[in-house]
Amino acid sequence: MNTIQTPALVVDVPVMEENIREYQAAVSKSGCKLRPHIKTHKIPRIAKMQIAAGAQGIMCAKLSEAEVMADAGIDDIFICYPIIGTEKLERLGALNKRLKRLIVEVESIEGGEGLSAYAQETHQNFQVICEIDSVRMNRTGFKYETAVEDILKVSKMPGIQVIGIFAYAYMTMRDGIAHSAEQAGVAEGKLTVAVAEKLRAAGLELEIVAGGSTPTARYVATVPQITEVHPGTYVYYDTMSKFFGITSEQCAAYVVATVVASNEKRACIDGGCKTFSTDLAIDCPPLLLEGYGRILGHENLRLDHMSEEHGIVISKNGEPVDLPIGTKLKIIPNHICPCVALHEYVYFAQGDTLEKVRVEARGKLE
Repeated sequence: MNTIQTPALVVDVPVMEENIREYQAAVSKSGCKLRPHIKTHKIPRIAKMQIAAGAQGIMCAKLSEAEVMADAGIDDIFICYPIIGTEKLERLGALNKRLKRLIVEVESIEGGEGLSAYAQETHQNFQVICEIDSVRMNRTGFKYETAVEDILKVSKMPGIQVIGIFAYAYMTMRDGIAHSAEQAGVAEGKLTVAVAEKLRAAGLELEIVAGGSTPTARYVATVPQITEVHPGTYVYYDTMSKFFGITSEQCAAYVVATVVASNEKRACIDGGCKTFSTDLAIDCPPLLLEGYGRILGHENLRLDHMSEEHGIVISKNGEPVDLPIGTKLKIIPNHICPCVALHEYVYFAQGDTLEKVRVEARGKLE
């Protein structure tokens, strides 16, 4: 690691490969498909590794991410985000013509009407999965109480083929135990299946009934009639993954930072909020002790606060901070997804080999 210019984001390739294998095996054992969310890594090469391991295509948060993945030759993509506005619909239409399979989210009547109008204008058809706000996250998704009625309306819009539904469950971290992930996953799966049964009873054929995130997806997959799940963070994991039983050894990505100033009370590293995500694990008091990331090999230290280019490390127990200037630290970020989005490159580490790899979908927000 001495040859890396810091701060830098490093990926332990063997650990990442094992994470991909293990999660895929757990989901496949339930007879369910896994469609990974690439917003965690944003790298087509890793997406292809996930597909090679058995994944059913990929899932993207934004249209521009999907365009990057399509350019890399991936041809089964679900964009799990509302596509609103003429310019984005035109880009969606171009992507629809390129791919073997493109699926797009609709989560409102207005969104469905816009997509339908564009489909008729351009003589295209779009495969759609409707999102349900089954656990009342109050972001996007048809309201659970009216989802069946609203989705049936969308299904009758010209140019739209509703092929499925999906939901996302926020797993509360307050318990700080793995059992809460199982509870949240099974509950989410059952709620989604209940909507699917009502839609099928009304005559709508559904190919896909889906949901799940990294903490919950392996449990969502065990619910009968769930056909696919959508974890993302599992490829790397992070400090917040400790909530559901993940160890530091399973975390494949970490930031390497250098101590640039030091005294007995604190050390300053060359990474701040432009290097790490600013997420704090506020729902689990034990992880608040870590600050903004877990410092490997220094359990007594805490990444306490940051400015743009500075990170301040202090002792958790009041003992002197013994970090000479030039010391390199490995720090697992609290939330790896926004951390990755801050880095133009990651370093793939395998044995003594380091390979600089571009994060190709970085900055693809539109």
